[in-house]
Amino acid sequence: MLNEERIILMTRMASYEQNEGRENVKIGNYFRSDYITVQVLKSIVSSAVVFAIMFGLYMLCNFEEFMQKLYRIEDLIAFAVDVLTNFCVIVGGYTVLTYIVFTWRYASAKRSLKKYYHNLKKLNSLYQETR
Repeated sequence: MLNEERIILMTRMASYEQNEGRENVKIGNYFRSDYITVQVLKSIVSSAVVFAIMFGLYMLCNFEEFMQKLYRIEDLIAFAVDVLTNFCVIVGGYTVLTYIVFTWRYASAKRSLKKYYHNLKKLNSLYQETR
């Protein structure tokens, strides 16, 4: 005999498994600190690469100005300090943003998985009742 409540629950769980459940299970396999650390390290590397590319494009477009500053060492040191300051601000800001976003994603995935496991227990109890 078909139990309508079990069918609805199994359909809801199957839909979850096919959509967001795959990603949430991957996230749920990590400890919180490990997951966030990996994502932050990825963002630091990618933001450093993007900064290097953007700086290279800036240097390519303003090469004449850079060569004129090269002859005056005091301006070159100030230029290097400005570049390092901008690098730290951009990479640091992106790192903080990444930390916030992935902390929220981890918490959201854990809440979602908790509901999923609760539904599994409920489904198991529904099967136990029919026996």
